[in-house]
Amino acid sequence: MSVKAQSQFLQVVTRDEAERRFREHLALVPLGAHIIPLHEALGRVLAEDVCASIDVPGFDRSNVDGFAVQAADTWGAMEEDVRSLALTDESLAPGIVPRHEVTAGTATAIATGGMLPRGADAVVMVEYTDVEDGQVHIRRAATAGENVSYAGTDIARGETVLRAGQPLSSREIGVLAALGLAEVSVHRKPRVAIFSTGNEIVAPGAPLPVGAVYDSNAAIISAAVQELGGEPVRLGVIPDDEALLSAALQQGLTCDAVVFSGGTSKGEGDLSYRVVAALKDPGIVAHGVALKPGKPVCLAVTDGKPVVILPGFPTSAVFTFHEFLAPVIRAFAGLPPEQRKQVPATLPMRINSERGRTEYLLVGLVPTDDGLSAYPMGKGSGSVTTFSGADGFITIGQHTEILDAGAPVQVQLLGDALEPADLILIGSHCVGLDWLSGELMRQGIRIKSMSVGSTGGLMAAKRGECDAAGIHLMDPATGEYNRPLLTPALELITGYGRMQGIVYRPGDARFEGKNAADAMAAAMADPACTMVNRNAGSGTRILIDRLLAGAQPAGYGVQTKSHNAVAVAVAQQRADWGLAIDTVARQYGLGFIPVQEERYDFAIPKSRLERAPVKAFIALLQSSAAREALRGLGFRVD
Repeated sequence: MSVKAQSQFLQVVTRDEAERRFREHLALVPLGAHIIPLHEALGRVLAEDVCASIDVPGFDRSNVDGFAVQAADTWGAMEEDVRSLALTDESLAPGIVPRHEVTAGTATAIATGGMLPRGADAVVMVEYTDVEDGQVHIRRAATAGENVSYAGTDIARGETVLRAGQPLSSREIGVLAALGLAEVSVHRKPRVAIFSTGNEIVAPGAPLPVGAVYDSNAAIISAAVQELGGEPVRLGVIPDDEALLSAALQQGLTCDAVVFSGGTSKGEGDLSYRVVAALKDPGIVAHGVALKPGKPVCLAVTDGKPVVILPGFPTSAVFTFHEFLAPVIRAFAGLPPEQRKQVPATLPMRINSERGRTEYLLVGLVPTDDGLSAYPMGKGSGSVTTFSGADGFITIGQHTEILDAGAPVQVQLLGDALEPADLILIGSHCVGLDWLSGELMRQGIRIKSMSVGSTGGLMAAKRGECDAAGIHLMDPATGEYNRPLLTPALELITGYGRMQGIVYRPGDARFEGKNAADAMAAAMADPACTMVNRNAGSGTRILIDRLLAGAQPAGYGVQTKSHNAVAVAVAQQRADWGLAIDTVARQYGLGFIPVQEERYDFAIPKSRLERAPVKAFIALLQSSAAREALRGLGFRVD
């Protein structure tokens, strides 16, 4: 991202006004009759479970255009009392690997999707800054983790993301593409040209360099076009080159519609808007819509053909595609308007929203004694798995800032109907639970699993919103795991042990060959030794804080949400140590110093113990086959 002045969005308009302008110049009628084959994968059924071989994202990345900083350097910043930091000599566009560490008193320019440099723990939005004479003046304070998506928070390596026997819709195909998998075991259809833009985008099946991401957008949009009765014309990945983008657009205009992703924000380096701005009759009709996610979407029409630039992040891209282009494709294909089904539900937790933008929030639905509960899926607009696991979404009005826990909402279903699960699992994710879930699904039991952390799972179990909650929470007073935290209404079903320990890069003399106490002492004695923390409320964070005894070494404010994210940070040298389980340390080839065995157990509402799927879950967990399989995965089973 350049630190020069930025070109701004055109006038931001409401969703309804953008749709009116767009459709005003389109004839929403069928295009005629024509028959061609469907894409092979769409509608087929998976023969194997799909496990992630990579983390998505594979690096800590910025969610906004701005400046990577140490949050502590911004504390107290206000319009009338700015904080000034020295700029490093690099600017981190997507796909660029940082060369310099962000130290106290410095900042690095970074674009949306750029790799967070070592030392930085937050990104300040460019809107709250001014640049002058090699310094950036910050007018608003940032908190650690603000505007950052940490590595592995979307998909964790080894995680089972799709299961055998599952039909493939556009959402599942998008997940497969994000993992880099190139293969898996009537009115004329409108031809829709589709391509992705960005030097950091890599086609599935190709090697993935550090700082790059697989192209999931083109895959998921192509499949959606097929679902809508259209024929995708895939033009591949186009680099950030104005001549190449112009050529791709002209090629796309031989089709009935053009849609591509990337290059819709206000960064000076985004070329997509510049290329589309050359279109006439009438050309661009809206650039910037008051939506979340999806504000940067750009809508244009030329010679009766729609041209849409989608935001680069997958969730934003999919939402804006379905809001604006999907109804047009349906009409071109001769299909009636979609009849969107809604169901009432309540929110189990408080939700904050941004005033001024209509927000679409993806949710998973859980049946309770009082009706449906809508759990926010909440992995952010950069997530590719959120759509796959969600049942629907709620719409939060642009003038609403807060929805309290227990608030009634209307959920718009993503599918034709809500298919209830036989067994609902809410809590902390574990590959051991993945194995158990897969075995139960092979028995014909339908499972809904939502990873909300141990604390979230325990609360869901207390409210009776799940059949089982996987938890690993240590009671600070006693050091015992899980049992002291249960209420009389819950039953604790013993799971298995997971060894927590210090992970580090092999050969690091501060840790190599040392026990936990000596390693911690060496880490504390070296101010340059940077840790990577875990999120508050997690079982691992409780253990970390107990070990640190009030100390907050370098990196303490970097709070990741998974063991995998910790391991990625250490392996990529953005941190020197952290706490994770031994199975993850082995996956990444890291050194491991045992600290404490934790218990991963299951809290089950007693009112659900007699349900047949719950009995099947407990029987499997306690079987000799499960014990052998869990030991093979590296867990400790009594």
